[in-house]
Amino acid sequence: MYDELQNIQAKLKNKLTEKRYVHTLGVQYTSAALAMRYKISIFDASLAGLLHDCAKNYSDDELIKRCLKHNIKVSDVEKRNGFLLHAKLGAYYAKSKYGVENEEVISAIRYHTTGKPGMSTLEAIVFTADYIEPSRKPLSNLDDIRSMAFVDLDEAVYQILDNTLNYLGDKAVTDNKGREIDNHTVEAYNYYKKLHDNKFNRKE
Repeated sequence: MYDELQNIQAKLKNKLTEKRYVHTLGVQYTSAALAMRYKISIFDASLAGLLHDCAKNYSDDELIKRCLKHNIKVSDVEKRNGFLLHAKLGAYYAKSKYGVENEEVISAIRYHTTGKPGMSTLEAIVFTADYIEPSRKPLSNLDDIRSMAFVDLDEAVYQILDNTLNYLGDKAVTDNKGREIDNHTVEAYNYYKKLHDNKFNRKE
C-alpha cells in the first residue's frame, strides 16, 4: 500500500517544480498527522494530500484547454480564473493517471482549494493541510490555525475561509485585478460561519 505512495512521489518529483514538490510532501504528511488525530485512514489522507496539486503546473489557458478536452465542466468564473481548475483537473488525473478509485479521496482533491459546505473529515483535512503545511509562508493567524487544526477541525476550516475571503477582497482593491471568488468558497464560508457562531453562542 505504501509502495504506491512512494511510486506516486517519484512521478510527481519529475512533474512538479521543486517548490511545489516540497509543498506537496508537506500536505501529504500534514494530512497524515491530522488523520491520526481524527482517526480516519492515514493512507487515504496521505494519498489525497500527495495528489492534491498533481495538475498544478499548467498555465490558466492550458488548464481550461485540458478540462474542456476531458469534458470537465468549466464555469464562467473558472474561464476568467483558470487557476481554479487545477483541483478539478487534479481529481480527474488522480483517477485516470494514478488509478485512484476511492471517491472520497477524489472529492478531497476536487475541493481542496475552494472547500464546500459540510465537508467530510477527509475533505476538511486536505483543505486544512494545504493551508497549514510547514513550508507555507507566514500568513495571518497561521500559528493559531495550525494549533486549532488539531483541536477543532471545523473551526480551523472556518478561520481559513475567513482569511481567504478577506485576502481575496483586499487583493481586488490593492492590485485592481478584480479577483473573483468561487461560489463554493462563499457557500463553504457561510456554512462554517454558522457552526462557528453556534459554538460561540453556546459558550455565551
